[in-house]
Amino acid sequence: MTLSEILHTVDHTLLSPAATEADIRKLCDDGLRYGTASVCIPASYVAFAKAYVGDRLPVCTVIGFPTGYSTTAVKCAETAQAVADGADEIDMVINIGWLKDGYHDRVLEEIKAVKSACGGKLLKVIIETCLLTEEEKIVMCRIVSESGAEYIKTSTGFSTGGATREDVALFAAHVAPHVRIKAAGGIASLEDAEAFLHLGAARLGTSRIVKIAKEDEANGSVSDTAY
Repeated sequence: MTLSEILHTVDHTLLSPAATEADIRKLCDDGLRYGTASVCIPASYVAFAKAYVGDRLPVCTVIGFPTGYSTTAVKCAETAQAVADGADEIDMVINIGWLKDGYHDRVLEEIKAVKSACGGKLLKVIIETCLLTEEEKIVMCRIVSESGAEYIKTSTGFSTGGATREDVALFAAHVAPHVRIKAAGGIASLEDAEAFLHLGAARLGTSRIVKIAKEDEANGSVSDTAY
């Protein structure tokens, strides 16, 4: 794959609690310059980012982030507000405690409710794989497949671990054909990125790939170099 092909799969991400408007503007500039799939930012900056990029770049935000234990009503309200502010994509965190309690129907109904609040916008479901057993991951593949969400996503990047190759392969083996996969957290190199894409990921949540593109430019490399 080429660097530009990899960049087209990247949700260029900045979710630091210390992120400022200037930081978000820079993230958007980078996303536009390098042709990323989206920018993924805090909900409080969605209106600003959408006004800044218009239709040139999708704006993604996170809901119930990073713990997932907000009530369903709060998650739906967050989602509706984000969409009203201009969000094109929503990444929600499941209620991990409900999953571990065996309340699978509650988890499914919550995802369906958030999907309804998306008003047709794309929904990615973060299941935080580092906190789950293999059985729980497989259960979530089934639930997301039934929910109407477009993506299953590995991680918030704020817990004890990020995406692993094993988890992406597990997703690919167990989700329905219409569900795509997003790997996020800990994607530190082009080798990581390419491996996740070959295993079945369609999106990558990271800021590192744009940094690599900038380093390549500084070193006189070109974006169509194969890796």
